[in-house]
Amino acid sequence: MMMDRKESPAIQWDGEQLILLDQRLLPQEEIYLTIQDVEGAADAIRSMVVRGAPAIGITAAYGVVLAARNRLGVDAAAPACVAWRSALEDDLDELSQARPTAINLHWAIERMRLLLDGGEEGLLERLQREAEQIHQEDIDACKTMGRLGAAYIESGSGVLTHCNAGALATGGYGTALGVIRAAWEEKRLSAVYADETRPWLQGARLTAWELIRDQIPVSLLADGASSWLMKQKKVQWVVVGSDRIAANGDVANKIGTYAAAIAARYHGVKFMVVAPTSTIDRAVPHGDQIPIEVRESQELFACLEGGRIAAQDASGWNPVFDVTPAELVDVIVTEKGVVEKPNREKIAALFET
Repeated sequence: MMMDRKESPAIQWDGEQLILLDQRLLPQEEIYLTIQDVEGAADAIRSMVVRGAPAIGITAAYGVVLAARNRLGVDAAAPACVAWRSALEDDLDELSQARPTAINLHWAIERMRLLLDGGEEGLLERLQREAEQIHQEDIDACKTMGRLGAAYIESGSGVLTHCNAGALATGGYGTALGVIRAAWEEKRLSAVYADETRPWLQGARLTAWELIRDQIPVSLLADGASSWLMKQKKVQWVVVGSDRIAANGDVANKIGTYAAAIAARYHGVKFMVVAPTSTIDRAVPHGDQIPIEVRESQELFACLEGGRIAAQDASGWNPVFDVTPAELVDVIVTEKGVVEKPNREKIAALFET
């Protein structure tokens, strides 16, 4: 299956190899990288060639296919591994350690692992079908979430989004940006604002790139300006994605989300989280137990690949996610339905349908 790049710009699969848009280079360059082994897939996740919880999960699923191809000797250049199951488990472990916070990574690997018990015969075909199904399901889920979330936004509203939760962060269409896309199509929006999202500038580089390509006007602002934007009554909703949601509705997302949620509650602005149910980790009771990735301080000292802008000898602290308590969230939108004022019981009810 080869999906149209307009529908799935970040992730492509041609039946033999994985093709990823290098998001580190956007918006200046649109370069696709060819990934042919599990090591390349893990490195692409780790180095943020691909990012966003659903997209990471999809990439991991295809990474399992690549691992199986090499371990089973499907590629003539890769002799079959006699102990293929043990070797493949090592590959899955490498994938699972690529990034700690996004639960979709582990969810996708576990879903693919279930197919290994069927034995070697036909395994590659089963794995490939499952990875493609995970990819397509995510696109379909995003479109459903877009419709469900847009229904909450009144005509004439302004919205603010943080980080990038669009087609680049998913199989296609997007979670938070899926809601914004649907709301724009339904003529509900008067304005769209995007935080720059330091230090990787996903809002400035990626969200703006996506919206402009869709001819949706967007205004960028510094992360620290969002509370003042709310004070001016320019937005009625903050709409964000998530990398992991705890069983009680606490939400892990890009660093700065917690601050935006606090400001939104103070100013009477509604706060919406959009994520598929695969992002909900029912094994984690509350947000304090969500592992928070801390990356190298060097990312703070420069603007991406540019020269150092920070004072020499300054140290740094670079957590790339934070946790927003459920009580600051007005709605969580999933493909299975919308949870208003989320709590443990309401989250559990999603999975009883």
